[in-house]
Amino acid sequence: MQVTISVGGRFHAFYLAQQLLKRGYLAKLITSYPKFEVVKYGIPKDNVDSVIIKEIMQRGWGKLPNWLKNSYNPQYLIHEIYDKWVSKIYKKSDIVVAWSSFGLHTIRKAKGMGAITVLFRGSSHILYQNKILEEEYKKFGLKYNAVHPKIIEKELKEYEKANYIQIPSIYAKRTFLAQGIPESKLIYVPLGVSISEFKPIPKNDNIFRIIYAGGMTLQKGVHYLLQAYSELRLPNSELLLVGRISDEIKPFFKKYEGKYKWVGHVPQKELYKYYSQSSVFVHMSIQEGLSLVIPQAMACGLPVICTTNTGGEDIVRDGIDGFIIPIRDVEALKEKLIYLYENPDICKAMGQSAKERVSKGFTWDDYGERITKEYKRILAKR
Repeated sequence: MQVTISVGGRFHAFYLAQQLLKRGYLAKLITSYPKFEVVKYGIPKDNVDSVIIKEIMQRGWGKLPNWLKNSYNPQYLIHEIYDKWVSKIYKKSDIVVAWSSFGLHTIRKAKGMGAITVLFRGSSHILYQNKILEEEYKKFGLKYNAVHPKIIEKELKEYEKANYIQIPSIYAKRTFLAQGIPESKLIYVPLGVSISEFKPIPKNDNIFRIIYAGGMTLQKGVHYLLQAYSELRLPNSELLLVGRISDEIKPFFKKYEGKYKWVGHVPQKELYKYYSQSSVFVHMSIQEGLSLVIPQAMACGLPVICTTNTGGEDIVRDGIDGFIIPIRDVEALKEKLIYLYENPDICKAMGQSAKERVSKGFTWDDYGERITKEYKRILAKR
């Protein structure tokens, strides 16, 4: 079995490539990252094809003045250029795994050469995603920078043309089934975590510290966490926010100024230090497939409070490793935070349970075993 991966970026694809390489199944990893970045993940240059034009265009566009960026959305164009380039350099393999919105031309080329095609969609069905985010922005009177209409159109074609669609969570699976995608077309395998990279170190104080790491956006539900913490007024506590801030969330940061501690972007290899100095991880996202920060925090010994739309329910056992609550439910979040705050022994026990949970079932090696089993299954059905 030989598998080609095509990803416009990095995402978890480099970990997938590691697992396939370890088992002798990696044909090529095609990515927009330069080869010198990819080899840091242990992928030999001979197994990598780099299409860096996507990164050059995307990052270059991001540095332009806002007035120009707001006048045109290059998302579809950039994705198309990458996809068409990959379709030209693709060489025959048994299975092709292409990331959604980057894969239509690649899928058509691979199918024509006899490969089984798998579309990896890291989030919910794109129509559900677009709808729920549109609702969230409207709720706060903000303009939603919607996914490019042609990206939506392209993804719907990818869902149709690919032999299979791979999704990382039950939540994502539900949204596809609701849109009429047959279950037989879906490959469901939850993602993993590097337990060598994410490991607990001793906590230096007795502050009840609530942490969130990730983008500071409406999609991530940071505004609900800010509201809940501000209203609780817990003595000897702190809300720690780690990640880049977006313009859309700045008004909420201003509203709750003095109620939180914000740290900007932190390299992934340094995140474990911040997790380890915390008491509980909170993720109030409105929607995503399976947020990797959840198993990362668990590996560092933190209980997790997350919404039903984060993919967390695939890993977090409600009431054992943390709590699963509805999206936008500030009162439910406050209730769970008070419970952990008032019961430090239970909080610590849940964190230990969370660490054991991911260490014995949700490592990248565990993911590798599950996904290669699925790829072998679909190959045998051909």
